[in-house]
Amino acid sequence: MNQHSRGGSRRNSQNRAAANRAGQGRSQGRRQPSGQDRAAARRRAAAGEPARDVHVADGVRLQKVLAQAGFGSRRACEELIERGHVEVDGTLVTELGLRVDPVAAVIHVDGLRVQLDQDKITLALHKPHGVVSTMHDPKGRPTVADLVKDREERLFHVGRLDADSEGLLLLTNDGELANRLSHPKYEIPKTYVVTVEGGPIYPRIVKELTRGIELDDGPARLDSVKVLQEVADTTLLEVVLHEGRNRIVRRMFDTVERPVTRLVRTRIGPIRLGDLKPGRTRVLGRVELGQLMSDVEL
Repeated sequence: MNQHSRGGSRRNSQNRAAANRAGQGRSQGRRQPSGQDRAAARRRAAAGEPARDVHVADGVRLQKVLAQAGFGSRRACEELIERGHVEVDGTLVTELGLRVDPVAAVIHVDGLRVQLDQDKITLALHKPHGVVSTMHDPKGRPTVADLVKDREERLFHVGRLDADSEGLLLLTNDGELANRLSHPKYEIPKTYVVTVEGGPIYPRIVKELTRGIELDDGPARLDSVKVLQEVADTTLLEVVLHEGRNRIVRRMFDTVERPVTRLVRTRIGPIRLGDLKPGRTRVLGRVELGQLMSDVEL
């Protein structure tokens, strides 16, 4: 073999190695296909069930729908489809050319629901102390509506925080999402950072709170209690529960003689308050919203 041939072989090998490394980098940067989706597809194939036809002849190409939903360029969306990351109406799609109805189709990417209706919006709001969790108050007190008065959408608040409490609220114009988040069937956990007074939080108090306490409107219990800090008779705690009854956290701690002096909700399901300032809102990101919708089986 002459020197030119050997040089060409080396360059070809180097090019192939670079291409392989680039392909590995792209695959590592993207989540693997949903295990549930792939398992369901294997079960259907093993049972000899034909894949459901989800093609809509006069619809929009799937990669275009995904690109408009924020999943990158059309070529990037084609790669998502070919690598088995996309499910349409419960059917795993791996071939290009599929057309869908973006109004009616239910699309998941890596197991997360994609919100295709661009008119629907969900916001995270940091409700300040003293603001009432309602869109109108006959007593003229400051309301959540005052904090989003510049928005054109007709928004619903999901759940409540009493006027003395602060922290994360969700606002949306998606009625179905709001209904499901409020439905006890889905048991969406809520996390609070609570300041209590009256003495230490002994292990017996934690056990009582997590086993269940009888309130005037029925039994209630916390999913978890974590002591963050203790200074003299004041204790800072993180508590998690999935109920949403009126002032339930305050009433539970009153029962164990540890009155709450401050309560901040820091998380609803997968959505975190983070560093959002009091009185400010932010639009939920695509992944956050997909996780939230998946939690309520949308």
